[in-house]
Amino acid sequence: MTHSSLDPGSSPTAPTSSDPSSHRSAAPAPPAPVSLLGLGAMGTALARAWLAAGHSVTVWNRTPARAEPLSAAGAVVADSAAAAVAANELVVVCLWDDASVAETLAGADLRGRDLVNLTTNSPGEGRARAAWAAERGARFLDGGIMAIPPMIGIPEAGGYVLYSGSAEVFHRHADTLAVPVGTHYVGPDAGAAALHDVALLSAMYGMFAGTTHAFALARRAGVPLRDFAALLTGWLTAMATTGVEVTAEQLESGDYDTDPPSNLAMQAAGNPTMRRTAEELGVSPELLTPYFALMERAVAAGHGGGDGTAMIDLLSH
Repeated sequence: MTHSSLDPGSSPTAPTSSDPSSHRSAAPAPPAPVSLLGLGAMGTALARAWLAAGHSVTVWNRTPARAEPLSAAGAVVADSAAAAVAANELVVVCLWDDASVAETLAGADLRGRDLVNLTTNSPGEGRARAAWAAERGARFLDGGIMAIPPMIGIPEAGGYVLYSGSAEVFHRHADTLAVPVGTHYVGPDAGAAALHDVALLSAMYGMFAGTTHAFALARRAGVPLRDFAALLTGWLTAMATTGVEVTAEQLESGDYDTDPPSNLAMQAAGNPTMRRTAEELGVSPELLTPYFALMERAVAAGHGGGDGTAMIDLLSH
């Protein structure tokens, strides 16, 4: 959007078409067409967001019935994956796994296509798929979706997609890719998006493991769960806000010799109480046991005076 630098009350003289110094802004480009392969919950949400924004969307799904609601909403339904690929330069795949990408695109002509892969994969699979696409004449961008379907098309929900691979493809289609959800480019290594995706999800699942155990304890004890949830949210937010940044700083500097208010030895000393409480309430400690074991191994290795960053070294082998 262009903002005028003129005062609101001024009346500039419009330049004439013969004035060589005049410049008229080009009309906004129409929404770019996109082909989308894969209409699970996420693919369908992506398609609806692009359609709502005025994009021409060609869709394909292995089960044709899934495309019917989108057809009613204005999407073009291709009768094959190859036809969907042929329809547009920008081709987005959102399938079950990496093997399904190869299977689905086996008969498609990818030459000259910008292939954006939003299928969950590993960093190694992302790099291999980029090489596979290049051999077939396509430019490649890998993506990791940090959102769930209800967040798609709702900017304030905070979701985004991590992208890596061809910077040219990312920038060429930046406006289109940003329609369903925010975007974040993490570099030219095609495996970088998957690495970030898995690392962030690993943190999420670790947090969910802790909250699962916490709710099991609270429910067995008869604690009002909505009240407990408010306490839990505040506590996790406070700990993440301080702890995550400190860990990053220590790892980058290599200096773990801090004097934390609650060092690892002190934390590990509380593990027996955590175990006894679970036993008293009849709750399995299985979600916490591996972390407790790592804490205790780090203390035994002489890292009890720090705040636990050394445990990351113990995990790397």
